[in-house]
Amino acid sequence: MSMSNRARRMLQHQLRNRADAHLNLIPMIDILSVMVSFLLVYSTNVEVLQNTRAIQIPQSISEKQPRVTVVVMLSQDELYLQGEPIATVAQVRASADIVAPLRAALDRPMLLGSQAQKQSVADREITVMADKALPYEVLKKVMATCTDANYGRISLAVMQKDKPVPAGAVRSS
Repeated sequence: MSMSNRARRMLQHQLRNRADAHLNLIPMIDILSVMVSFLLVYSTNVEVLQNTRAIQIPQSISEKQPRVTVVVMLSQDELYLQGEPIATVAQVRASADIVAPLRAALDRPMLLGSQAQKQSVADREITVMADKALPYEVLKKVMATCTDANYGRISLAVMQKDKPVPAGAVRSS
């Protein structure tokens, strides 16, 4: 039984292509290296703060980046220090000017680390992340407690939003 010329050519073509079939990793490595360098370049300017879905942070147009500090978080129900629940917002409202559980937690020696404990009061910094719907009286008590615990610099965490358009920039035609 003899093969036709067409069948013979198809068989040779299949055998030739089967021998050449291999996975070329060079283009894939090139793409991965470009992706890694892209992510490294564009992720260096991002500061990560602890966050929770229970907090909606207010927005700001400030361009200053946050520094690494002690973080106090206030959701609508709870007060956290470095992610650890300290008191409820109801307890904060019921307290006098100083929130006792927060004050006690801020006095812990391990909270800041040895380097930050040597700082003067003016250099000790704390960041307050509060839900934008919380009343000012709650924030005022938390900030008064932080000041009482020898934190001289208090920052409020905000989300950076787009800059407003200057008044003269938009022209009507």
